[in-house]
Amino acid sequence: MNKKVAVIGLGYVGLPLALLFAKKNYTVIGLDIDVRKIEALKQGKSYIPDVRNDVIQSEKNFQAYELKKGISAFQACDYVVVTVPTPITENHNPDLGPVISASTFLKEHMVKGQTIIYESSTYPGTLEEVVLPILKESDLQAGVDFYLAYSPERVDPANKSYDIEYIPKVISGYSKECLHHIQIFYESIFQQVVPVSSPKVAEMCKLFENIQRLVNISLVNETNELCGELGIDFYEVLQAASTKPFGFTPYYPGPGIGGHCIPVDPLYFLWKLKQNGLTSELIEAAHHINEEMPNKVIRRVEKQLDANEKRVFVVGVAYKKDVNDIRESPALTVCEGLLEKGYELTYHDPYIDSAVFNKQTYFSVPLTKEEIEKSDVVLVLTDHSQVDWSIVKNAKKVVDTRGILNE
Repeated sequence: MNKKVAVIGLGYVGLPLALLFAKKNYTVIGLDIDVRKIEALKQGKSYIPDVRNDVIQSEKNFQAYELKKGISAFQACDYVVVTVPTPITENHNPDLGPVISASTFLKEHMVKGQTIIYESSTYPGTLEEVVLPILKESDLQAGVDFYLAYSPERVDPANKSYDIEYIPKVISGYSKECLHHIQIFYESIFQQVVPVSSPKVAEMCKLFENIQRLVNISLVNETNELCGELGIDFYEVLQAASTKPFGFTPYYPGPGIGGHCIPVDPLYFLWKLKQNGLTSELIEAAHHINEEMPNKVIRRVEKQLDANEKRVFVVGVAYKKDVNDIRESPALTVCEGLLEKGYELTYHDPYIDSAVFNKQTYFSVPLTKEEIEKSDVVLVLTDHSQVDWSIVKNAKKVVDTRGILNE
């Protein structure tokens, strides 16, 4: 019997995961509330750089539906994987709106025998304290009528070295029976699964992975600034330190940390700590350093320019190399800060056709020698592979936040 899988949320995590399930000969139903994504997929078009059009076009085991139009297909599925976003509010508190909405959909439409797996990054306790009470309103009993599990996503957009199939998969279940069901399923998909004792451990695992990255990237950003004040080339320091074959992992400076994970997940943990009267001075300090980085970049630009020089050409507004994602991108804060100070802004990004700064839409322009020549300074915020850096090197003045011109 051909098993069927529903994936709720077809973003940077859900779409690659759905296609992997299909590749493993599962019949896969992709569900999303974003009609534009569904229409693109039906036309065989990808909206994620890591997923090629031809992969979507050739995969016969995958179909996409707008959420409310795919209920009957959803109810025929044996497994349901939830990969909705978990953003933060303006006050840096967890926004579980998408998780709650997905859970409400499940409460209303799930059927007996389904294994429900959440992959959205969140604070420890979410599955048992937020999701489970909603699902219980269905009158189905977890561990008996349906099986509830949590497995943190480990997708790294634009990383060509690690296919998600080969990244070890941490899994957990609400009960032993729930863990058994996710283990059977995921062992048929991934090369290695790593069972842990509880959903809280699995949820915390994901947060800690990104807390570690936040702390280390904030450390190198601060050290880079301090070395600059001392007249030391920190990139040369990094290169030298990286020759040590043990006990050292290089992290690289930038204009700040962006994306859906590293700047967000530690705040989920801090929020959970505060609910319990606790705090982390180290994470708080790392977050503060990261938040200040865009302002430091703006000051570096200001130091390069005379009073009558106002034209800034920005290269890259995506949060990281070779992705079309601007969520939490430090470039947004940098660009908005420069505009507020009266600078004229033009940008080039091969992955971001348009972006909104201070409620005004800007469009990416071609990177040409003419554009560089008429700019007073070039500001490098993202080190995309597709950029012709030889053109940038001919600029009159450059503020390079990625060290790309040192290569």
